Amino acid sequence: MTKRIIVLIREDLRIHDHPALYKASQEGSVIPLYILDEQTSQFPIGEAKKWWLHQNLSSFQASLHSVNGRLWLDKGKVEEVLPQWVSNTKAQAVYWNRVYDPDVYERDLSLARDLSLKGTEVQTFEGTLLLPPWKIKKEDDTPYKVYSAFYHSIKKEAIPKPVPSVKTMKVPDIGNGLSLKDLDLIPPTPWYTIMESIWDPGEEAAIKRFNTFLKKSIEDYSAGRDFPAEGHHSTLSPYLALGVISVRSLYHTLKEREDTIEVEPFIKQLIWRDFSYAVLLHFPQSSSKPLNEKFENFSWHHDEDHWERWIKGKTGYPIVDAGMRELWETGFMHNRVRMIVASFLTKHLLIPWQKGAKWFLDTLIDADLANNSMGWQWVAGSGLDSSPYFRIFNPTLQSEKFDREGSYIRMWIPELRSLPSKYIHKPSEAPTQVLDEAGIRMGESYPYPIVDHASARKRALERYNDIK
Repeated sequence: MTKRIIVLIREDLRIHDHPALYKASQEGSVIPLYILDEQTSQFPIGEAKKWWLHQNLSSFQASLHSVNGRLWLDKGKVEEVLPQWVSNTKAQAVYWNRVYDPDVYERDLSLARDLSLKGTEVQTFEGTLLLPPWKIKKEDDTPYKVYSAFYHSIKKEAIPKPVPSVKTMKVPDIGNGLSLKDLDLIPPTPWYTIMESIWDPGEEAAIKRFNTFLKKSIEDYSAGRDFPAEGHHSTLSPYLALGVISVRSLYHTLKEREDTIEVEPFIKQLIWRDFSYAVLLHFPQSSSKPLNEKFENFSWHHDEDHWERWIKGKTGYPIVDAGMRELWETGFMHNRVRMIVASFLTKHLLIPWQKGAKWFLDTLIDADLANNSMGWQWVAGSGLDSSPYFRIFNPTLQSEKFDREGSYIRMWIPELRSLPSKYIHKPSEAPTQVLDEAGIRMGESYPYPIVDHASARKRALERYNDIK
């Protein structure tokens, strides 16, 4: 009798380097099963990522069909739905690639114990990271808290090669489950039309985007990645966030070319991702609580008007507003701009980083709990290996440095497009004649800055000194 194996699909919507799916396809008949569970984690899937998930589930279904497989769908609490599938399909085993959201990880441990006690074989695999997050530790078996030390340690390790693509699979004759439409991932109002024009879902699209990056941008990545209008960033994060492309495959492809092109700056970003997951696993409170305990007593400022202006891109600081509008329109934001807008929220407006982190999770198609938590704590100064609390970005200087001609600002703030480059970073300082010629009425067509940088910086430093 052929062994019947359920492969629980999560953030691994690909057929190349999918350890759980590959092993199951070698050992028996396979039931790839995706269960939409919006109840287990305290951070449910955001609206933008739901749209992206729908697109990539559809593409993954097609990939499985191309190797004689199929994808079954269901929804509900995994700990309730999965045992029902085991029973109904008479599956002897359940395989999955591990997920490191703390709530999901703890649930999976409990689920594995329960299934095993009932006689179901359970196997779990590393399909998300270069190495499992417990692999890289200090000599005293404690986790690293500083990225540079983590980086030097992981560089000494052999990163496993990707497993081959699934070429074919046997599937049992069982019921149909739900349709993709039944998951209700697509909102009734089509606010996602711009995202649809920018992002191509699926494994083939991800590989194509990576190959384009290798061919056109990676040599300029180190020097150019901080300039949002120049396009030297990879834009692979939405694909990594759903496991549409394998991080080990990226790593080894880059390593094969390190003698001819500079790949280490990008590899460092992949390792930073591993570090973020290691921090999340060892310090699960990092998604909602400051890792520097002094910040638990920080006096935040809750101003609803400032919050609304930040999320709508109407702060009066063009680089901040451009970033927030890019996010709203595309579900994405350039990484340098993410740091600028996060710094502005937490240090100029003194609004808690947790609130900004939650907004990012809801609006980014590359929403990733580990990277998101790490990034926000880094900017706020409350993390393990963070930017110093006294490092407060001047948004105007950041804008002048990384978007000198205002190309990125003009892309996302149409009302400023006619403004000369000399004033596009600080329109409130432009002479009346210049504003008139550009058709701008400050306070009407574009807002005055909602806070003064020097005053906001002084206020933030005073608050930080209170807890120092």
